[in-house]
Amino acid sequence: MSEIKENSNMRLPPQSLEAEQALLGAILTNNRAMEKVDEFLKPEHFASDAHGKIFKACQTLLERGRLADPITLKDFFSSQGTLDDVGGADYLYQLASSSTTTINAGDYGTQIFDRYMRRQLIGLGTDVVNDAFEISLDNSAVKQIENAEKMLYELANEGELEGGPKPLKEGAYDLLSMTQEAMNNPNGVGGVPTGLVDLDSLLGGLRKSNLIVLAGRPAMGKTALATCIAANVAQHFREENKKNAEKKSVLFFSLEMSMAELLGRVISNYTQIEGHRISSGKIEQAEFEKLAEAIKDINDLPLLVDETPGVTVNAIRNRARRIKRDKSHGLGLIVIDYLQLIQESGRAENRVQALSEMTRTLKIMAKELDVPVIVLSQLSRLVESRDNKRPQLSDLRESGSIEQDADIVMFVFREVYYLMNEQPIQKERETTEAFQKRCQEWEQKKIDLEKQAEAIVAKQRHGSTGTAKLYFEGKYTYFGNLAKQD
Repeated sequence: MSEIKENSNMRLPPQSLEAEQALLGAILTNNRAMEKVDEFLKPEHFASDAHGKIFKACQTLLERGRLADPITLKDFFSSQGTLDDVGGADYLYQLASSSTTTINAGDYGTQIFDRYMRRQLIGLGTDVVNDAFEISLDNSAVKQIENAEKMLYELANEGELEGGPKPLKEGAYDLLSMTQEAMNNPNGVGGVPTGLVDLDSLLGGLRKSNLIVLAGRPAMGKTALATCIAANVAQHFREENKKNAEKKSVLFFSLEMSMAELLGRVISNYTQIEGHRISSGKIEQAEFEKLAEAIKDINDLPLLVDETPGVTVNAIRNRARRIKRDKSHGLGLIVIDYLQLIQESGRAENRVQALSEMTRTLKIMAKELDVPVIVLSQLSRLVESRDNKRPQLSDLRESGSIEQDADIVMFVFREVYYLMNEQPIQKERETTEAFQKRCQEWEQKKIDLEKQAEAIVAKQRHGSTGTAKLYFEGKYTYFGNLAKQD
């Protein structure tokens, strides 16, 4: 007796058989009721297997242009020998006769879907608990947490019922708002300003939902440029956050450098003190005071750094979603340094396919979170073998999908880096005067290019391509605006 009593108190999984019956009755009475739920409701969402089969049969008949009612359903199930599996013909007639209205069909569908999501959530929680009890070297607690976050994210995406077609006027209002914002900005920047005038002029700022690939060969300064942009944008957000209720921050995934190294670069940019002197303590008292003032100034910068090594693209997406939901931080820009250091998920057959999945996921993330995403990428060694060292789209390393998925592909290039390795050597039969002239020209060109860098926009989906000239100071790994000749 005690065992029976214990079982009677067991909690049943969330379900609403009444809502399922009401929806099916509404559909059988008026097939147009299917239009209210067909976009989001599936047969597997029904708690009753019989109800799921009836719903699927209704979908099949309607897709074939036929009527879905007790008579056609009876013939359909009889031909398959499964009429008894759905309760028989009497149950089909009972569903149709018990229907009172089709007005609430959408509400019934939402209720059915809600109960399905709750059952999935219970199952997910059970799996997480069971996995946590299984201790193995190949499945660490951190990996289990990332996997749980991934499953929750996928479940949340499945539960997103909003979307679908929107009136054109909604997009028109967004376009008008963006245009007005650009008009109000003296530099004509409609997106998030990078703080680099020529680059903003070329790009129109960093636009929401754009995937921006910033690529370059080693020693070109791609990390320095990304750090500079992140710091500039964070300063912009700090001022905007004072005026707006909705907060925004920069989320920087530093997969190569530690937070201390990244902070060192930001501080060096701020103070114009060499990073190696800061780290070694070889600075004057006045410089120390300048350093302390800079640290005080950046304390409230809305710049968040994630220095987790070997992070997966799913972990990046999950963490970005959490920051986006956190009203105290908000999210306005994501920077990832760099693509080739993102950990593979293990599902891809080769490296090229793995990178293709990553760039596709990053583009989806940019659109979903409605923020610009800058991801750094390496370039292949083919650049070094050409006379013209300026990078091209074909130089993107290991994956053609980088170019395909990116809205903007931008290269950072410093000509002086290659010029340093081209010191003139006197040719056979060349006069001393001619050789000295060539040396003087090389020295002058080196001086002219020493403080210059280029941001080459090789692809821009919604704008023109071109080159933005930048100022570069190697001592401080600092990028800034280049003064015009006039």
